[in-house]
Amino acid sequence: MTDNPARIALDPFVTDLDGESARLLAAGPLVEAELPGGVPVWAVTHHAEARQLLTDKRLVKDIEVWGAWRRGEIPADWPLIGLANPGRSMLTVDGEEHRRLRSLVAQALTPRRVERMRERITELTDGLLDRLAVSDAEVVDLKAAFAYPLPMYVISDLMGIDEADHPRLKVLFEKFFSTQTPPEEVVATLGELAAMMARTVAARRAEPGDDLTSALIAASEDGDRLTDEEIVSTLQLMVAAGHETTISLIVNAVVNLSTHPEQLALVRAGQVGWDAVVEETLRQSTPTSHVLIRFAAEDVPVGDKVIPAGDALIVSYGAIGRDEKAHGPTAAEFDVTRASATRHISFGHGPHVCPGAALSRLEAGVALPALYERFPDLTLAVPRSELRNKPVVTQNDLYELPVRLHGGPARRVSPAGHHETPRATSR
Repeated sequence: MTDNPARIALDPFVTDLDGESARLLAAGPLVEAELPGGVPVWAVTHHAEARQLLTDKRLVKDIEVWGAWRRGEIPADWPLIGLANPGRSMLTVDGEEHRRLRSLVAQALTPRRVERMRERITELTDGLLDRLAVSDAEVVDLKAAFAYPLPMYVISDLMGIDEADHPRLKVLFEKFFSTQTPPEEVVATLGELAAMMARTVAARRAEPGDDLTSALIAASEDGDRLTDEEIVSTLQLMVAAGHETTISLIVNAVVNLSTHPEQLALVRAGQVGWDAVVEETLRQSTPTSHVLIRFAAEDVPVGDKVIPAGDALIVSYGAIGRDEKAHGPTAAEFDVTRASATRHISFGHGPHVCPGAALSRLEAGVALPALYERFPDLTLAVPRSELRNKPVVTQNDLYELPVRLHGGPARRVSPAGHHETPRATSR
């Protein structure tokens, strides 16, 4: 890709995600963009073209196809290297190898098995809400106290992660996703995450359980020939994606409902289902703002432009969800009555569609009605304009969500900063 002064550089501090998504959408459907660190990529920003490219076999996951990578232009300490080159798993292969790895995960995430997790999700939700109910704090960080621990406990149950690892995993994944991780910490963070996942695999080998890691180990011993690298990378992928997306989904839904009380009233009156809240949040406030990276194995035409062979493509879901051609002239607005909401592709499309989509929907579908049943007067403790995004270009992720559980007008408060995650009910 040649230098282009019109190239849209993604803000590493994510100071105006809505504005950035609008600029990408207006410049689309295929935009020359720049990732933090000066890494040039193409971004697909419109719904129809994204669906097309997500099924185009000329766009592959093999990083060796990326010209910039082959030429040594991507340093080992690039903050996003863990997302661009996360190790061998279903995320980084195509074709038969992808089907082989994905089928093992899909077996553990069948609709029947996901539905069986409802009772555990409800138990965890109730336990976290019980703790909130006895809090005497005027303002609580709902992300730290509720939206973070719920999906972390759920994915840990699913994958066989030791609860004692949760605090350290929180720190490591924050560094993993952040564009502001110091270069000297990038490689160390990736190494420590891999080591933690390897310890989990070793523990499940010694003591198998009813979890996906044990199932992957068993499959590798029964003829599917998974390597240890594939098991470790799959575990890391599932834990990363399995909690981050759901955290943002719950947080963004609460923000949207808090700033649209008339729509919350429709839901609480039973005129609109909670599933509509989940789908409209996924569309309009998609948890994943950009997905990295696919590589063009040959020239790929898109309208009047071409992704040259060897170039990289990102999928800009933050812009795609607000495409007026897909969702009408009010696409930028949150509307739980929108008929087109379920036609979003925020969990992807094609062979690499997120295998955990049903689980994330279930968690939010349990958590949100339970939260508002327990705290019907919940309000934001600060104006929406003061909510700050974390420096994570791939996620629509707030630092915190300060709320008043028992109502009251939003007012200015000093940011609470980072919080340690409280423990949920005993396991």
